[in-house]
Amino acid sequence: MEQMFKKHIRDVKDFPKPGIVFKDITPLLHNHAAFSAAIERFVDRYKGKDIDVVAGIESRGFLFGAPIAHQLGASFVPVRKKGKLPYKTVEISYDLEYGSATIEIHTDAVSKGQRVLIVDDLLATGGTAGAACELIRKQGGEVVECAFVVELAFLCGREKMKNTPIFSLVNYA
Repeated sequence: MEQMFKKHIRDVKDFPKPGIVFKDITPLLHNHAAFSAAIERFVDRYKGKDIDVVAGIESRGFLFGAPIAHQLGASFVPVRKKGKLPYKTVEISYDLEYGSATIEIHTDAVSKGQRVLIVDDLLATGGTAGAACELIRKQGGEVVECAFVVELAFLCGREKMKNTPIFSLVNYA
């Protein structure tokens, strides 16, 4: 099944800057059968695991997280860049290879003891996903797993995620 997903992910050379090969998931989103299969694969994995909340990381994590939450009967929480949420927030800052960033969620997004699945399109160095895990835990939530469409294993993001279970549909070693 990984090969089926890979055929709907295109490489875009020198984006967003020279030397980077961007893994573009828009062909997967454009193909109804492939997108449906991706959502179904995630839902099958997490069905029966008592997921209370699906947290989607801005912005492509929203595209996968919301339909997964809907099918699991869980709530959906957007994890956003600082300044994008309208209500009271809790935030965390983290380092990137080229600077730093801050993400946030609403203060009432996750309750103590809730089981949370974090979803994003891509795991690279693990900075953003690792920060999202810390943010959920800071609110008292339990991170069940982090789920990604694509994992760039050669960037060692899993190592940064420490003891957090990781699942990805496609792995590029």
